[in-house]
Amino acid sequence: MSKTFTDQLGTSHSFTLTPKRIVSLVPSQTELLYDLGLEDDIVGITKFCVHPFHFKSTKKIVGGTKKVHVEKIRLLQPDIIICNKEENTPEIVEALSKICPVWVTDIITLEDNLQMITDFGLLFNKRVEAQKWIDKTNHALIDFQNFIKDKQVQKVAYFIWANPYMVAGKNTFINELLKLNHFENIYTNREERYPEVIIQKMRIQGDPDIVLLSSEPFPFTDDHAFELGRFTHHAKVIFVDGEMFSWYGSRLVKAFSYFKQLHSKI
Repeated sequence: MSKTFTDQLGTSHSFTLTPKRIVSLVPSQTELLYDLGLEDDIVGITKFCVHPFHFKSTKKIVGGTKKVHVEKIRLLQPDIIICNKEENTPEIVEALSKICPVWVTDIITLEDNLQMITDFGLLFNKRVEAQKWIDKTNHALIDFQNFIKDKQVQKVAYFIWANPYMVAGKNTFINELLKLNHFENIYTNREERYPEVIIQKMRIQGDPDIVLLSSEPFPFTDDHAFELGRFTHHAKVIFVDGEMFSWYGSRLVKAFSYFKQLHSKI
């Protein structure tokens, strides 16, 4: 008798047995699967799946998040492929659906994140482990909310790319975490989720108190920091760990501790 599960895009997937051979095309979700005790079930990952470190030598690398080797994945004979709406393209999902069910997550809010952990617990028969991570996440969240509640709201710009300069906008997980940190994103009035911006207009746009330069996906340098600082009145320019602001799953527990340290520097 098969069981039916629904992913975060509303697609139903039926399985007669718990999926045992997993290909994960999302770095943060690879980390979550590992933390749920599924290391032995993971057969394929991307070159960007850097946590846990030893996976790069023990798991088959099947490409990146935007370009994958379909035939390499087919040869792994997966029972399920884990994708994400933002990280992977609709074309990848469609092509891989001919191999096996493709489970697509869609994470914008903290609630979406908890739903993903719950879903994986049910899907892979790891309910107890999933609940532990949900409890850890909620505990760390409450602790951080108490820490941040009296902090003044500050205006920020969160840069993810240069040449052209691009920032995190609205309807992104990054923006949710900025709000949680009492950071007001000056670019949430733009329609795009990751808009290109003209840095010479930063003062007009909102003149941030803080400019955050993410460690991923672009390797910002001191030269970028200097250039961006010129186009604000008084902003502090700070390099931040992009994994802490953009990775969901179990990483969030570490992120709350990181955010506390960040605020001590501001």
